[in-house]
Amino acid sequence: MKTLCLALGLTVLVTANASTQPTDQQLRTDWANLARFRDANSKLRPPLKNENRVVFLGNSITEGWQQYFPTMFPGKPYINRGIGGQTTPQMLVRFRQDVIALKPKVVVILAGTNDIAGNTGPSTLEMIEDNLASMAELARANGIKAVMSSVLPVYDYAWKPGLKPAPKIIALNKWMKNYAAQHDAIYLDYHSALTDARGGMRSELAPDGVHPNEAGYRIMAPLAEKAIEKALRSK
Repeated sequence: MKTLCLALGLTVLVTANASTQPTDQQLRTDWANLARFRDANSKLRPPLKNENRVVFLGNSITEGWQQYFPTMFPGKPYINRGIGGQTTPQMLVRFRQDVIALKPKVVVILAGTNDIAGNTGPSTLEMIEDNLASMAELARANGIKAVMSSVLPVYDYAWKPGLKPAPKIIALNKWMKNYAAQHDAIYLDYHSALTDARGGMRSELAPDGVHPNEAGYRIMAPLAEKAIEKALRSK
């Protein structure tokens, strides 16, 4: 499993259970991993009339957050739909199934770092931006407020060193902030609260430089709540 995790852009520090990661066969036959949440989605009840349901869509950073949801978001109807290693095209493919069909009021999108790492092949910033814009447009067309989360700071990827991602992440986040302001979305800035002088993640918040530990998520949680509250007020 260690080899597969590295190929997906994960490290052994990721807290998600290894059984939740896609197998080689799944990657060949279910590229976007639509099967991952299909059963859970089918068993999910419709939202109550006044329920402020929120879906968190993302990669291993979102997936790893799940273990802290009960204590960081107690009693909140927040649904985690993070899948380790995923890139924006994969999330775009499953956006209808894992977001729209669940009828949330808000979707919190955290994506793009694995694209920069090249997990599903080379990606330009424009390609990532197009996919993020498409997800935001799908959300808006279905009455869902999009919260576009900044990509978390990374100085180097352990599984693919030498890509110098820090300035690319800063540029992508700048585009995202401008896009959100112009297209009725909310920009959520995690980056400023987590970064160090090199443009990477502060070492005490992410031992592997990519995936937050509990301390990192504790910084992120109130920022997410503030963005969600803003999104709900603007609906």
